Parts: sequence; C-alpha cells; structure tokens
Amino acid sequence: MSGLTHFDDSGASRMVDVGAKPVTRRVALASGQVRMAPATLTTIRDRKISKGDVLEVARLAGIMAAKRTHELIPLCHVLPLDSVALTYTFVDASTLRLEATVVTHAKTGVEMEALTAVSIAALTVYDMCKAIDRGMVLGPIQLEEKSGGASGTYHRDATI
Repeated sequence: MSGLTHFDDSGASRMVDVGAKPVTRRVALASGQVRMAPATLTTIRDRKISKGDVLEVARLAGIMAAKRTHELIPLCHVLPLDSVALTYTFVDASTLRLEATVVTHAKTGVEMEALTAVSIAALTVYDMCKAIDRGMVLGPIQLEEKSGGASGTYHRDATI
C-alpha cells in the first residue's frame, strides 16, 4: 500500500511491528507558533494573565502530552522517554514560537511525541488566553528535524 506502514496488504490498520529493530538513540524536534494580538503577547511576556504563568503551564502541558502520546494517537507505540524539553521564543510583536525536543533510546522514533508536545502547548496558550484574544491562530506545527533509526536524519528544508 504505497509504503504506508500502518496498513497491511489488504488495507487494514495495524500497529507496526518494531520487534526486530535495534534500540538506537532517537531525537525529534518539532515547532509550532501561536499568533495573537500584540497586547496579548505582551500580557503573556509580562506574566499578567490571571490564570497564571502561561508559558510555564504550556511547558508542563507539552511535556505531559509527550509522555501520553500513545494514548492519544491510536497506532503509536509506548516509548520510554529519556527527556522532553519545551522552549519558547518571542518571534515578533505578535508571534510566540514553541519548540519541543524529545529524546529516547528505543526501536522507533519520537516524532509524534515532539509534535504532540508542541500541539498541546499551543492549545494551552490558547486556552489560558482565550478570554482576552479569541482570534489567536495556531500553526504551523511541524517536524523540524529527527535523527536515529534506519531512515537516518531529517532536517526540514527552509524553503518549505
């Protein structure tokens, strides 16, 4: 079925058998953005949201989400995560950039864990700030790079 590993020859869904694969160090970096009104970003930066420190709550939400990815994405494997780091930067007056780096020593990669961490962190920012800015836009959310495993290293092409 055109190289899609989550389907068998008849088209039925399946969890990929990684039993014969070697354990290797695997790292994935994903990013996401939340665009908002400049006043909202200033309020976040100044830590003046009444619900609490948006950036720290979003960081914890992203880390927790990475640890539970297998419960959210139906065909993901349960992975022992070595580390999950979620960072943020203020890109401009209205854009917050989130990055999640996930590391494991396992038989399959952690791309989904990194993407899940960024997605949930961005949703948490939205949830905590929606009372003052319902027009926030999430995205793009994307894999930036990954390493480890048979497919080797991937780096996002800056032109995409």
